[in-house]
Amino acid sequence: MTPQKAPGPPGARPGFEFSTDSYLPGHGNGGYRITHYDLDLDYRIASNRLGGKAAITAVAGQALSRFSLDLGAFQIQDVRVDGWPVKYTHRGHKLSVKPRTPLAHGETFRIDIRYAGKPRPIPGRWGDIGWDELTDGVLVASQPNGAPSWFPCNDHPADKATFRVAVTAASPYTVLVTGDLVSKWRGAGTTKWVYERREPTSPYLMGVQIGRYEMVNLVPPAAGELVQRAAIPPRVRANFAHDFGRHGEIMAALQRFFGPYPFQEYVVVVTDDDLDDPVEAQGMAVFGANHVDGRRTHERLVAHELAHQWFGNSLTVADWRHIWLNEGFATYAEWLWSEESGGDPVASLAARWHAHLRVRPSFITVANPGVDRMFDPLVYKRGALTLYALHKKIGSGSFFPLLRGWVAEHQHATVTDADFRAHAQRFAREPLDELFTTWLDRPALPPLPR
Repeated sequence: MTPQKAPGPPGARPGFEFSTDSYLPGHGNGGYRITHYDLDLDYRIASNRLGGKAAITAVAGQALSRFSLDLGAFQIQDVRVDGWPVKYTHRGHKLSVKPRTPLAHGETFRIDIRYAGKPRPIPGRWGDIGWDELTDGVLVASQPNGAPSWFPCNDHPADKATFRVAVTAASPYTVLVTGDLVSKWRGAGTTKWVYERREPTSPYLMGVQIGRYEMVNLVPPAAGELVQRAAIPPRVRANFAHDFGRHGEIMAALQRFFGPYPFQEYVVVVTDDDLDDPVEAQGMAVFGANHVDGRRTHERLVAHELAHQWFGNSLTVADWRHIWLNEGFATYAEWLWSEESGGDPVASLAARWHAHLRVRPSFITVANPGVDRMFDPLVYKRGALTLYALHKKIGSGSFFPLLRGWVAEHQHATVTDADFRAHAQRFAREPLDELFTTWLDRPALPPLPR
């Protein structure tokens, strides 16, 4: 992403402090892209105190005499660009930096930032998002704008980068970061955990989970195969074994539908606290203890969060208005798993949700629902019904190759609604414009395909 002069929200000063995102221009920044984050964090759980060192590698997309990053309410201790101390200001959630000498277009540069303080979520229209204290530990859930609650970043979904994250915390606690564990050092009362995220990753998909967890396997480990494990409170062990007992079957089914799992590892975290909704991060999903009841009540959510590893995490929206490409696909994965596992068939679920929506006001266009409605259930269900209509239109013999091709061609990249429409047309014998227009571009609910 190399935006030039993004306009910013109405009434705001245009320039480098805004991204080109149509919904959240105040998150993300213009003029550069980040290629790598190296974060070294020291966290004191009892006092909720975080000390951080961030080394960020970026490339200028234009000549830059200044630039900005997103960062929450921390005390800034030092900022350097290419090793030189520089002038900066930190107001609200924006850290504005003036390099010692202007950066040339295409120049690679490094930003070093030392900061400290009490991390807290970023407030917004969806509530408080980001680093959050649990009863005994930490949960990080950053979608869509919570990443600045714990590290300086270019908080835009399209600015994917690689990560190295080291977290030092009290030794009785397990620290899980989205990525592959590469080292673990135990000191006097503390342990340093080091993770690497080698696949390009959006800042909002990075997470840190800290708790008194027990590690268990989701499936029996096998040499050379995908690692699938879970971190759980010991008290939920029996319920978890039942509720996630079919995880291996879900993974196998989704790989058959969508293609190979796109990361090296999949980790499920169950917090000791209750959560309103599960949360996905890159290679990770986080559930509350209330989602583990020993009756598989929430198994559809297990499939939903796993599906996000393909749709949302590997394939990430280039702009938040394309959110149906995440949520509609993950919802349709729930329906596919239901039929696969002997539950309600896809057609029955589609009919049920179509009837549910038919008696409610139709006021959202799925392809552009508006920032206040981007997480509205209509986007999820209408998005899934769009895929059902497409599935019925072209048949399973074309639909599943379409999905596998979509995933393979855009792995670890960003996608748009227009990209998907063009891709789908390649698998259809007749034009799909009317199908997508009626389901995605108009508020009125179309008839259910027969």
